[in-house]
Amino acid sequence: MVKKVGNIVSSSDVSDSSPNPSTSAQKTEKQIVLMIAILAGFITPFDGSAVNIALPTLGAEFHMDAISLSWIATAYLLSSAIFLVPFGKIADIYGRKKVFLYGITIFSLASLAMTMVPSTEMLITIRVVQGLGSAMIFGTGVAIVTSVYPPGERGKALGIYITSVYIGLSTGPFLGGIMTQHFGWRSIFFVNVPIGLLAIVLILWKLKGEWAECRGEKFDLTGSLIYGLSVVAVMYGFSLLPDIEGAFLLAAGIIGSIFFILYEKRICSPVLDMNLLTKNRVFALSNLSALINYSATYAVTFLLSLDLQYTKGFTAEHAGFILIAQPVFQAMVSPLAGRLSDRIEPRLIASTGMALTAIGLFFLTFISETTPIWYMICILIVLGIGFGLFSSPNTNVIMSSVDKRFYGVASGMNGTMRLLGQMLSMGIAMMIFAVVTGPVEITPEYFPQFVASLHYAFILFTIFCIVGIFMSLVRGKTLPPTHLVESGSCINADK
Repeated sequence: MVKKVGNIVSSSDVSDSSPNPSTSAQKTEKQIVLMIAILAGFITPFDGSAVNIALPTLGAEFHMDAISLSWIATAYLLSSAIFLVPFGKIADIYGRKKVFLYGITIFSLASLAMTMVPSTEMLITIRVVQGLGSAMIFGTGVAIVTSVYPPGERGKALGIYITSVYIGLSTGPFLGGIMTQHFGWRSIFFVNVPIGLLAIVLILWKLKGEWAECRGEKFDLTGSLIYGLSVVAVMYGFSLLPDIEGAFLLAAGIIGSIFFILYEKRICSPVLDMNLLTKNRVFALSNLSALINYSATYAVTFLLSLDLQYTKGFTAEHAGFILIAQPVFQAMVSPLAGRLSDRIEPRLIASTGMALTAIGLFFLTFISETTPIWYMICILIVLGIGFGLFSSPNTNVIMSSVDKRFYGVASGMNGTMRLLGQMLSMGIAMMIFAVVTGPVEITPEYFPQFVASLHYAFILFTIFCIVGIFMSLVRGKTLPPTHLVESGSCINADK
């Protein structure tokens, strides 16, 4: 049934390409969608994890300190977080396939440009463009997979998709280390280009139809600008702490976020429907759990990469081989966790994963310059299992708790929590470096301060995860999608 409410087309039973799910054509479409999502899901985390392992080489070539190195990762994350929710909404209005195609094209072109970058400033600028492309990919990828897979198959499909993300994370440190060692750091960006081209060809050749349940709705440009400026102020301000400029920007970002919430509640077609957060407890707390989990885990690879190469003297290749342990176990566990979330209460699986993550982070607080490698590998395995158990069930809960007209926004919101968490994680690392180590290149005389910075970071991350366990448990049992009423003045979601 399709109903028109105001100027919004609400499709509760069909989408623009919604043949009978039992037909072979629909089965083929689902397989193609999943294949494209797997390719896109691989290259973006591969890029991020490979860059992390190449940071010391980049730092040596461009003479960058630890804080500047952090901005190579943070600029990418910040750009992605700014655009994820707006592009999720744009995808719901104008078509998820269209936005996804533009995103993979921009990301591939930016990756090619990174192979020719001549300076630190240009490097960070192109990372911002890469983040824009990544936002268009992640703001639609999960939404498209959710659109074509029914609830009984959704957890399994999302588990496979997230596995591709973890394979990207797995091969990133290992292959990134080998490529950096033998071909230079620019090679880790060039490899994105042929993979991106393959995804583009498959979209244009095989993927028919479109998904746009909010076609005709007006895009909220003002709200998107307020949202983007608030995110920039919060994150950039956090990176400047404890300076007074950082505190000022952080306060401005928080005020801007409050204004954004109030503004979104008043308008007819918000970029982010606040009822999704205020009237859907499962959706809200599941996103909060994701934010906490990523805040506590993302900087681990960055910090351990520096530790292995600086204080322990490993090459980028050997450091990548050690760090591969965590994402390998994530990739092994994630499909199983996704299948289980179709049969067992997902919050219990996700909460167990969060608890294992907290245990792994706690044991990282004891590392030193003489910590044996087997100890670090064991911890990485625990972290990999924990995150694998958490991510797939939590994503399944988020996407299954909303009506299909909100899939793009829900996908964007989920991705935003991931990126905000990653930015917060990197921001904590940057702030601790700024306070404990200072804006200096990491040399043997500063190793004690560097190790102390690691300890402070892992203590904070452990506390985050303990709070996250509680949030994951109190979200309540997963129920069918919560249908929202009176979003602004013109949306009446029905089934």
